[in-house]
Amino acid sequence: MLGSLLITLREGLEAALIIGIIMAYLARTGNRQGFKPVWMGTISAIVVSLVAGAVIYVVAGELSGRAEQVFEGLVMFTAVGVLTWMIFWMRRQAGDIKAHLHAQLQSALGGGSAFGLAVIAFVVVVREGIEMALFLFAATRVAESFALFATGALLGLAMAAVIGYTIYKGTSRLNLAVFFKVTSVVLIVFAAGLLAHGIHEFHEAGLIPPVIEHVWDTNSFLPEKETLGRFLTAIFGYNGNPSLVEVVAYGTFLGAVLLAYFRPSGGKSQRNGNKPMRTPMVTERGN
Repeated sequence: MLGSLLITLREGLEAALIIGIIMAYLARTGNRQGFKPVWMGTISAIVVSLVAGAVIYVVAGELSGRAEQVFEGLVMFTAVGVLTWMIFWMRRQAGDIKAHLHAQLQSALGGGSAFGLAVIAFVVVVREGIEMALFLFAATRVAESFALFATGALLGLAMAAVIGYTIYKGTSRLNLAVFFKVTSVVLIVFAAGLLAHGIHEFHEAGLIPPVIEHVWDTNSFLPEKETLGRFLTAIFGYNGNPSLVEVVAYGTFLGAVLLAYFRPSGGKSQRNGNKPMRTPMVTERGN
């Protein structure tokens, strides 16, 4: 539940913040007629994301045996790569994203293009939506139960919508810099678990040798299939009897990515951190 909640909350809030920046800019510049194409682009992106998610689940449902194991492993590896890229992209771009969006909006408004506004909103939301569909599919393979998983996903989306709206209205004082840093760390740990589970799928498919099949076995006192074990599997990638390759991959990925994430950078965006994203909509509406 917590894994799906974090995924939808993080991805949903990113989309909500960017759409909020767009709406606030249109309101401040007296271009409220642009609201409709923005919403049209947003709704179209949601539909495309739902279709993409459905396709992934349908394809997975048609597979069995080794083909299913290879497909699930590939999806997990892809999810790890995209999730890691997304975390570092947001960390790097946080200081410039508002100015970049404003430049795109000025260009679309200058050309009198409602279609251009719709495209901007569509691209923003569809990127987050397809990423979300990919991450959620990978997460279902290690979820505690489908009911809890779905509840967490819906709750995360609802929270993202509420937080995004309150920031747009100027009533939220959420420190987004801290929020994104904390959720990034949790998602990095989650990604490490997906990586190890993807390797496990490839073990079963006979594509990656385990070297040592079971480095340890803790299932006797902390079974993977019981409530606590399922929770730890869903969030931290717990495996009661992992192979040597899984252990090495998990530890190497987690250590390397966390070190890179917290390593100071001399770039302007990193010196400023995520501060420009703390209350972008409040500032806009205040003008």
